[in-house]
Amino acid sequence: MATWANLSLQDSASPLMEQLTFFHDHAMLILIMITTLVSYLLSTLFFNLNINRFLLEGQTIEIIWTILPAITLVFIALPSLRLLYLLDEISSPAITLKTVGHQWYWSYEYSDFLQVEFDSYMTPYNELSETGFRLLDVDNRAVLPMNTQVRMLVTAADVLHSWAVPALGVKVDATPGRLNQTSFLMTRPGLFFGQCSEICGANHSFMPIVIESVPTNVFINWVSSMSEA
Repeated sequence: MATWANLSLQDSASPLMEQLTFFHDHAMLILIMITTLVSYLLSTLFFNLNINRFLLEGQTIEIIWTILPAITLVFIALPSLRLLYLLDEISSPAITLKTVGHQWYWSYEYSDFLQVEFDSYMTPYNELSETGFRLLDVDNRAVLPMNTQVRMLVTAADVLHSWAVPALGVKVDATPGRLNQTSFLMTRPGLFFGQCSEICGANHSFMPIVIESVPTNVFINWVSSMSEA
């Protein structure tokens, strides 16, 4: 059961990830229908012993098997285009978080607050608590308020990185000299894990991402304590 669970998508924690999950299920249903139809037609051809010696062409069936795939592609393309525009939309963010990729750690800057910035390194195995996750936990988590539109600014200081959190449906390339952005809204509290998704060097797999989603009042108290520190 654990193996099958690893093959599925993570539980969504944002509206965008919910839409991505719905589109995945929609596309998979269409693929299953196509596979079933083609398998049925192939099996009937294999076991059909009737032969038409004078069959030279079939314009009707050729029209059908040209139009049907085109209609099928429309049913896949329209939801896909809608989702692409939703993923690129930045709608009135309430808070901005900037992250910079380094070899091999992330640094975070809360631009809306004074002197709230820190580096986030992976927690070594010998310092990991019993409830920690190996290769995924960090010493400083990026704390963000839930039910709040967050704008994420992503860049890199040295080589290409990629900031990705699957549960939020977010994956942004961190490019040196370029500032990329995305937006997300977390619908529930919790810890959401991610990793660098770009092969950025020898320690590529050792720069995880941890987003801690908390209620707004908890976030305000955390920001206040960070500003005073």
